[in-house]
Amino acid sequence: MGGVVTTTSARGTLTDRFGRAHHDLRISLTDRCSLRCTYCMPADGVPWLARSTMLSTDEIVRVARVGVELGIREIRLTGGEPLLRVDVVDVVRRLTALTTPDGAPVEVSLTTNALRLPALAAPLRDAGLSRVNISLDTLDRAKFLELTRRDKLVETLAGIAAADAAGLHPVKINAVAMRGVNDDEVVALTRFAVDRGYQMRFIEQMPLDGGHTWDRQVMVTQAEILERLTSQFTLTEVPGRGAAPAELWYVDGGPHTVGVIASVTAPFCGACDRLRLTADGQLRACLFSEAEVDTREALRSDEPADVVDEGVAAAYRRCLAGKKAGHGIDDPKFLQPTRPMSAIGG
Repeated sequence: MGGVVTTTSARGTLTDRFGRAHHDLRISLTDRCSLRCTYCMPADGVPWLARSTMLSTDEIVRVARVGVELGIREIRLTGGEPLLRVDVVDVVRRLTALTTPDGAPVEVSLTTNALRLPALAAPLRDAGLSRVNISLDTLDRAKFLELTRRDKLVETLAGIAAADAAGLHPVKINAVAMRGVNDDEVVALTRFAVDRGYQMRFIEQMPLDGGHTWDRQVMVTQAEILERLTSQFTLTEVPGRGAAPAELWYVDGGPHTVGVIASVTAPFCGACDRLRLTADGQLRACLFSEAEVDTREALRSDEPADVVDEGVAAAYRRCLAGKKAGHGIDDPKFLQPTRPMSAIGG
């Protein structure tokens, strides 16, 4: 890895042509997953990335280090299922050792289905992981099996409890709201989270499924989610959203909150500060973009270390140069990305 990274002032910060400064990097550790959620991929999965194309731990840390020198302050590890990566604890340990040019630590969090958390929550905490986002779309075992094609609800709940016990706070619970599937559980899921001190987040279903079956006409909207919630709770908007994807409300006066990530009906592109690195080394400026910028070629070149680092920095700049003002889902010409969410990283 070696080499000297040039200063942030010499390279310029991660600011796009619309003036949005980028501080958040989502890194996919793998496209593999232990579940087969219906809104993400077909029952038999999707074609996996070739192992030879996937970044090594050294390469992941190098891309992240250059990003931190350019202004990245937060890193979220995603997948697929990131806990399937055998060296995930080492990845976390090395990323949390990074510091910004002004000496501040980098916050590292992780999105997971929780199945491996009973064994890994404490080691991940000890490695410096700050918190977790956990997918839980239903509290009904039969429905969980139907949704994920795996009978793993008991294991998921055990993983959530393990994260809580390890102090990976706040524990955030994510549910994709689906009509006729789990939209009748919006209140129950919120009560489950509030009673345990977790933070519930509902997500509008997005056109990122491997089967390309998304249909806006049947999507559960933010307005419908809030209508269900306000029938049972008093919601008070939390001010100061900033660049966060979730809009938050205090539940019955707080301190607990519930959020909605309304990427489709109430997009927050104007405040977006996120970039994404796929498991095979492609930088993406938007979940819905078809444009990608390769870092792997620079990483695997025989150039001196400082030249490699500058090549990675140039990839960041090219990625940002192509970032659009918004995701364009409402544009009649919008096309769903070829890559499914499992291959992009959330």
